[in-house]
Amino acid sequence: MGVIEVESEQQFTDLTQSSGSKLIALYFHTPWAGPCKTMNQVFKTLAESKATTDPSTLFLSINADELSEVSELFDVSAVPYFILIRNQTILKELSGADPKEFIAALNQFSESPDGGAAQSAQLPAAAAAAASGTQAGSEPEPEESEEVLNERLTKLTTAAPIMLFMKGSPSSPQCGFSRQLVAILREHQVRFGFFDILKDDSVRQGLKKFSDWPTFPQLYINGEFQGGLDIIKESIEDDEHFFENAVNAAS
Repeated sequence: MGVIEVESEQQFTDLTQSSGSKLIALYFHTPWAGPCKTMNQVFKTLAESKATTDPSTLFLSINADELSEVSELFDVSAVPYFILIRNQTILKELSGADPKEFIAALNQFSESPDGGAAQSAQLPAAAAAAASGTQAGSEPEPEESEEVLNERLTKLTTAAPIMLFMKGSPSSPQCGFSRQLVAILREHQVRFGFFDILKDDSVRQGLKKFSDWPTFPQLYINGEFQGGLDIIKESIEDDEHFFENAVNAAS
């Protein structure tokens, strides 16, 4: 069957409720996020490969911007984002453009209709080429120009009213400073989007110049750079309603 591009919330509901005991792979993406360009091809190729080896797996592709209601159901705040579901139960959530990590999770939870293990998914040649940033028989894509990168950074920093650029994810921070800032945001019950800068070195390096700030984490509110951990701590000490006031002031 390949990938089904979900076009409405009702279609998503119908597909997931009628799937029975099938494994459902949800792929949240946006057209502006660079890592999604790679994973679009990987996800499509894997779906086509599994269509013959394991038809019990359903692959659903979801534009996180156009179907924000579905994204909010799963608290999707960064793309690419993958969720594996069976029997209305979330089995695994993955953030970032790591094909091998997604395949490992797919193999872990894939089962054949008769309850036996299905044939393990492999990374097909076309998907492997996409994952490495090249297409078979073609030259590697040129690096982003500064203008293109700045345009992408502008979109990323405004992807949510409050955006955190951190090492790792909120559920698995990869540095103590990121962990502390996540804890502060949660303590103040702030809903925020995040981007794992370890998954995209162009963003990691470009954001340092974009914000004129050399370290991470970095926090943006309505596209305006607010600072790192120490500055956010100081801002909260000066104003206990800092997050609310900053969002209102910038809107």
